[in-house]
Amino acid sequence: MARIQRKAGLRFFSNANLKTFIDEALPPILDDTERVLDHAVNRQDVVDMQEVFLELTTRLMGKVAYDMDIPASLPFSKAFDLASGAIGDRFQNPFWKIKEFILGAPLRRAVFEVKRFGNEIVSAAVENRTKSNGPKEKAVDQINPLRDNLINSLLDHIPDHQVVADAAMNYLSAGRDTTAQSLTWTLYLLLRNPQHQETLIEEISRVFPSASPSSSLEGVTYESVQPTSLPYTHSIFTETLRLYPPVPFELKECTTPTTFPDGTWLPEGSVVIWVPWAMGRSHHIWGEDSEDFRPSRWLNISGSMVLQKSAYEFPVFNAGPRSCLGKKLAELLAVAVLVRLMWRYDFTEVLQKEQGGCGAGGERTSQNSLTLPMDGGLPVKLKLRGMKKDETQRLRSI
Repeated sequence: MARIQRKAGLRFFSNANLKTFIDEALPPILDDTERVLDHAVNRQDVVDMQEVFLELTTRLMGKVAYDMDIPASLPFSKAFDLASGAIGDRFQNPFWKIKEFILGAPLRRAVFEVKRFGNEIVSAAVENRTKSNGPKEKAVDQINPLRDNLINSLLDHIPDHQVVADAAMNYLSAGRDTTAQSLTWTLYLLLRNPQHQETLIEEISRVFPSASPSSSLEGVTYESVQPTSLPYTHSIFTETLRLYPPVPFELKECTTPTTFPDGTWLPEGSVVIWVPWAMGRSHHIWGEDSEDFRPSRWLNISGSMVLQKSAYEFPVFNAGPRSCLGKKLAELLAVAVLVRLMWRYDFTEVLQKEQGGCGAGGERTSQNSLTLPMDGGLPVKLKLRGMKKDETQRLRSI
């Protein structure tokens, strides 16, 4: 079944579709994001950027994968977060079965809501296909993902609608949660390491020479956000993934007897666990500065090319037959969002605990989950970049 799901996903994540995602689907959603942030600038509100990023990625995945408007405020979102945290607790609590038997009602309600929402996505897709007299054959290179989207691809390959619903939830989680959380940790590391913000802004100004500070950045396209155009921005995101991998631990079960390259033999049914969080901070792999945020470690000497690591050495996107189909989408989406928002706004981390901050000298931590959400979100204040204090006050009076 995993192979069938993967086959359906391969069509969806084609290069032609990725271009459509970045050039057509993302800009209006980013425009809405900027309007929300402009309002916060006006009012000098504290904004949780993790919630902002989650809203953006949820809406984008809803549009391109399911042709639905899916805001992050839906009950499904909170239900999924609760279920993910509860399942994550199973890996830490040996008595989780007893705990869930006694206190598991919220988890059971959350799972019911997640499944209900998955079935709703499938039902809507089936109804749309019925109205259009079923799916129409097209050449792969002519597929428009806003019509021939992921849910239709899944329905074409999988006859069981319940399995389609489960697969839809799997893709939605992978597409929205991990990317939103990675963007949150990226912004956090940039705020804690402002020298890298300056280098990022310099790169953006070179690639978009006609852009003016505090304006909305125009011309952010599929071609302009490639690693060859914005190598330093890509290195910032990749370095963040090294320190804060969106899936901090992984496990697989051997379906047949397996021998590792070093000769270790494992019988059928053995469970193998590895921890990208620990691997990304290993002195043995990354050197003595492995816990430092240093984007340049991903660049060649001239800084013009992003270096590649073996997926088995840097398994953030998994490796081999299980490698992540959405890797390129996540990278291009993150870079597109970063260059637009970092160019337009100056962000300041809120440290006051009464406003959700972690206190002076404190560090943000992750909450218990299958992925790596930031505990309490990332509260910030922001202003238009390059805007002086008196101009900010004048903007607030408008």
